[in-house]
Amino acid sequence: MADLTHRVEPQDLAEWMDEPCSYEDFRQCLLDLGQVNRLTFAYRPTLDFLNRLVAHNQPSQPLRIVDVGSGGGDMLRRVEQWAHLHHLAVTLIGIDLNPHAARAAREFTPADSTIEWITGDAFSHAQPIDIVLSSLFTHHLAEPEIVRFLAWSESVTRLGWFINDLAREQTPYRLFGPWASIMRWHRFVHHDGPVSFRRAFREPDWQRMLEAASVKDAVLTRWTPARLCVERLK
Repeated sequence: MADLTHRVEPQDLAEWMDEPCSYEDFRQCLLDLGQVNRLTFAYRPTLDFLNRLVAHNQPSQPLRIVDVGSGGGDMLRRVEQWAHLHHLAVTLIGIDLNPHAARAAREFTPADSTIEWITGDAFSHAQPIDIVLSSLFTHHLAEPEIVRFLAWSESVTRLGWFINDLAREQTPYRLFGPWASIMRWHRFVHHDGPVSFRRAFREPDWQRMLEAASVKDAVLTRWTPARLCVERLK
């Protein structure tokens, strides 16, 4: 059994979806990850944060929301549905370094959606941002990159930011592989799921990185199943 006492850095344990691959493999991996997210109610923490943020700020102008590491875009599509439900004007932008991601997100997104999908580095996105979101993104990064991402999110956002990622725990780590086999998910998902848990976080990890990024007043919250989220509500 793997030792989950300490986080394994990405350079020491690769996820297959981060390696060069065909569009077809990447696309199917994203489809299956979307199913994982639906079955684990992975959208709840992010939507709960947005509900509280809107109640706290009562925006009088369209919210500009940027989703970093947007992948196939399932999280941002849920945010768009949430905005329509609450009659909120939003500008939604998904940014991902992998060019396959924007292609897949456009393919998966209804034609009447106004979400903009961008291939590139979020740090170079210079336009004003109200809210930065990320989901299952930070465990793909080395710790210095996460510290940079925290400091960037703190500096560029007007209203706040939210990180939705995994908690590094034995039970989900052990159960994910058999579950992926039963569901017949793509081989990338079957391999990368347990790896993701080994590269994920516990509270002391985030506390250390927040301190390194000079971010104060961030809040850590556990969500079932197997999520550890970080939020900053300004």
